[in-house]
Amino acid sequence: MHRTYIQRSLDPVIVQAAAEFPAVVLTGPRQSGKTTLLKHLFGDRYKYISVELPDVRTSAIVDPRGFLEQYHPPVIIDEIQHAPNLLPYIKEKIDNNRNRAGQFLLTGSQNIHLSEKVTESLAGRVALLRLLPLSRREEYRTPQKLPIWDHKHIPESKNLLGLDELWQSFLRGGYPELVTIPHRDTFLWHSSYIQTYLERDVRSLRQVGDLTQYQIFLRALAARSGQLLNMTNLSRDLGVAVNTIKAWLSILESTYQIMVLRPYHKNIGKRLVKTPKVFFSDVGTLCHLVGLKDPEHAAAGPMGGTIFETAVLSEIFRTLTHMGIQPQIYFWRTFAGSEVDFLVSTQEGLIPIEVKLSATPNPSMASRIHMLQKDLGESILPGYIVHPGDIRLPLGEGVTAIPFADL
Repeated sequence: MHRTYIQRSLDPVIVQAAAEFPAVVLTGPRQSGKTTLLKHLFGDRYKYISVELPDVRTSAIVDPRGFLEQYHPPVIIDEIQHAPNLLPYIKEKIDNNRNRAGQFLLTGSQNIHLSEKVTESLAGRVALLRLLPLSRREEYRTPQKLPIWDHKHIPESKNLLGLDELWQSFLRGGYPELVTIPHRDTFLWHSSYIQTYLERDVRSLRQVGDLTQYQIFLRALAARSGQLLNMTNLSRDLGVAVNTIKAWLSILESTYQIMVLRPYHKNIGKRLVKTPKVFFSDVGTLCHLVGLKDPEHAAAGPMGGTIFETAVLSEIFRTLTHMGIQPQIYFWRTFAGSEVDFLVSTQEGLIPIEVKLSATPNPSMASRIHMLQKDLGESILPGYIVHPGDIRLPLGEGVTAIPFADL
């Protein structure tokens, strides 16, 4: 089925990278649109080959020089993690014509060892970029919309949804296939996606022996999403070693399935929590893993706050990543109980963001941000309370309530 291409915020970034570097490596989770993006932007000028296919992979592994003669630049090589041995030979090709930009466009859906191998082989010759599932601004055809904190005045959003529609979009998530093909069975799609992820990405990694146990771990982690991560408790509940939990978390992070949020630290004389939090990268994946199919149950159930937090964090993370920026996002929490959901680090300072499930903002919601501003002083910029409603409202000095659509 032919689908209309959705312009990605990363499009101009990757075009510029291909004009400046001999190679570009585009990583990200399966089904995030990497191949579609490259074919759309470069397909009329570049050959295309996927080394995920067994016969092609064998050819690349057995005779890398012959393979690169057959698929000489400019070329798109998909799923390069299946033939990382090609990288030194790609370097050789590049060094024979170092001044030619855009020779190789490579994709990968696993970051384990890949970034290290790319850095080793192609240092100084490659731009590393990531493509995640669709951000809300991409879905609503405003891919170059700036983050809220880059506006002097909050623009009126044209993409406000009713609460039921909003929560339906959370159940669906941001993978392009679900967004572009109406009436897909969301639960079935996510079930198939997770099975594909297990069979293709996880099975190939030696740290995972029992896929069933790993899937149980996925669901247990989803139930703890957004909480302080207690690996000892998780290890005890699942009956596996703490080191196994650490290895599995590493796999999830490097296959772009989770975001690990670390606490922000500054020496202000307070005792600060040092334990990280884990969020699933796609809110639809989270909803699937905890068994949610209905928007009303998602909104009103015990996971409602976590789901909305995940949606907010994902939007910030995707917006920055697709601008070619490495997101630096933290949370703030002291042992005394002072907490702010997210701190986004920018060149100008830290932007505090609180997430509230109520669509009716009020001044008391700003108390934590005001406390943080008092604690950290000048490094804290004006902050935001993000809520699911449609109201924009100042909540005291330096804090504004905004709808999720304004992010």
